[in-house]
Amino acid sequence: MEFKYRLNKPINYTSAGSIVNQEYNDGANEINHDNDKPILFSQIKIKNLKLKNRIVVSPMCQYSSFNGYFNDWHFSHYTNFAKGGASLVIIEATSVVPEGRITYGDAGIWKDSQIDGLKRIVDFSHEFDTKIGIQLGHAGRKGSSIPLFLEGARNSNSIPSNDPSGNGWNVYAPSSIQWSDKMSIPIEMSINDIENVIESFKNASIRCNKAGIDLIEIHGAHGYLINQFLSSTSNKRTDSYGGSFNGRIKLLIEIVKAVRSVWSSEKPLAVRISADEWVDDENGWDLIDSIKLTEILESLDVDLIDVSTGGNNSKQKITSKPLYQVPFSHEIKQSILKRSGKLLVSSVGLITTANEAESILQSNSSDLIMFGRAFLRNPFLPIEFAHQLKLRIDYTLQYQPSRIRYTN
Repeated sequence: MEFKYRLNKPINYTSAGSIVNQEYNDGANEINHDNDKPILFSQIKIKNLKLKNRIVVSPMCQYSSFNGYFNDWHFSHYTNFAKGGASLVIIEATSVVPEGRITYGDAGIWKDSQIDGLKRIVDFSHEFDTKIGIQLGHAGRKGSSIPLFLEGARNSNSIPSNDPSGNGWNVYAPSSIQWSDKMSIPIEMSINDIENVIESFKNASIRCNKAGIDLIEIHGAHGYLINQFLSSTSNKRTDSYGGSFNGRIKLLIEIVKAVRSVWSSEKPLAVRISADEWVDDENGWDLIDSIKLTEILESLDVDLIDVSTGGNNSKQKITSKPLYQVPFSHEIKQSILKRSGKLLVSSVGLITTANEAESILQSNSSDLIMFGRAFLRNPFLPIEFAHQLKLRIDYTLQYQPSRIRYTN
């Protein structure tokens, strides 16, 4: 049976993850004052989308779909974050075509019958004033892979297209260059292939609108198809989709335009990028390229740049440590401010505490914080962060009796 709040909510109650109205006193001693409010729990508006805090669930593949359909696992997984108080949950990389999946367990939105399972997640999450975004993507040469939690996945082996399991397929890329010698050799895409992918992103966006999705994020990072086109290490084409910087970004630009043609200008559009390829000796995609790209994307009515790094080159050398990707979001944010741009920026990557997140926002390194593994460990992460900051927030109504109270 569908769930709806049908009873009168308490006076001044807002929603899980929102700062408690200081006039609303349920007997606790702690008080919130506007001048003491952390940015992490402040509201922000992106086009017509109002977020109750800056805490966002980063898209994370679940590899739990069959033929691309969202199921009970996805419903339970994503709506837990809504009950926990996240302002925005971005659904995992969802393929716009079957051959664009990373693995055979990936979610998809390439046909109308896949809308209902997604809409069920959206409708339930909206009851808690949590907005739902979705990451639309195409894996390119990194497709036909093994789900991450299964044996063999860590060795980066592809599943051959003729595998008896039926779980493999031919993979496509800008050029016929493997990601590694254990991955399938991709088929170089024809112009017709490219045009079909662009149209598939457009059609997927129409379906997202029917599902009630609040924000679309185009996946241009982590070595998947768009990222493969962006980088000169993986794109050796000699036609209009390769060669120069403008040639290599052409696919992304055309996808953005196609999506915007059916996605209202009042609804937010985001792009995730890998700001640096981490391969200095191969002249790969870098921060300078990313800064240049973001200015172009803002001119095309993109509202948010989700800044990650890496994933496009098996020779990458990444030193992972807390906040290791924040310098990239900081430089991109500062470049936007310097030219008086309005493009918003999000940070992601080994951010695990409220103070870390707050310091990123206070330093003008980003406007939103994406959390991945931290949410997997604790779907009620906003409550934990409020506890760390000794801040009163609303809980989901059914869980209000568990509110942490402070005596000093």
